[in-house]
Amino acid sequence: MTRCTLCPVECGADRTLRAGRCGVKGLTVAKYGLHRFEEPPVSHRNGSGAIFFGGCHLRCCFCQNYEVSRAVRGKEISVSELCDVFRRLEDAGAENINLVTPDHVSSLIARALETYKPHVPVVYNSSGYCKLSALREIDPMIDVYLPAVKFFSPKLSERYTGRADYFSYAEQAIAFMAKKPRRESEDGKLLSGIIVRHLVLPMCGEDSRNVLSFLHETLPDDAPVSLMRQYLPMGEASRFPELTRRVTDREYARVKDFALSLGFRTLYVQDRESADAAFIPDWDF
Repeated sequence: MTRCTLCPVECGADRTLRAGRCGVKGLTVAKYGLHRFEEPPVSHRNGSGAIFFGGCHLRCCFCQNYEVSRAVRGKEISVSELCDVFRRLEDAGAENINLVTPDHVSSLIARALETYKPHVPVVYNSSGYCKLSALREIDPMIDVYLPAVKFFSPKLSERYTGRADYFSYAEQAIAFMAKKPRRESEDGKLLSGIIVRHLVLPMCGEDSRNVLSFLHETLPDDAPVSLMRQYLPMGEASRFPELTRRVTDREYARVKDFALSLGFRTLYVQDRESADAAFIPDWDF
């Protein structure tokens, strides 16, 4: 952390003294609690024990958690305090511990998990833009991977995140995460394995189809794909004319039909009502 190269940005910041490209020095948490709006095997019955970490190294212009990813919201906590959060969520009945946007603080999370390993599955809820070295460090303590593959095109990822190399890292990360063996409880709770998400964006249907083709070639047959329709024009989306509206029925249907034609065994989809600010948490921690 004194010359940070944890994520692909490799900003080199001394994060014992100042924030890196991600916007934070150490562990910052914007909210934690039971979250019931993940995929069914993750939220399951009681809800997923989500911990929303502040800051982000990818910094998508349209981020729905914009205040959190820009480190405007959140409280700095220690590694031992993060262990306490794990325990509180378990006591509340969380089905799992869901680490939301963990890539830029994964080494500190690994220290917490070495100190206290929760008795429920640990979910790594990632942007997909991460280094294999960081994943290898934390992998022994992770049960479920819940990554996104946001872009296939370097032009799109550079336009919307400033990072043309997004997919070159994401394809390696997904291939690594896909090795996690899949296990479910008798009542359908995911105990181990991977679910991959993709958010459909306006005017980006071709890129979505390329992402889905990659996932079909890379993932094991039993790995679910979650095709998300919850895009809202938020954050800095107003800078890009094509992002100032929601995804149309036609756009989403064409991507969904393509996914079905590929033959994914399990495909999670969302309806139009999922694109609603009511599903975004209040950042009150």
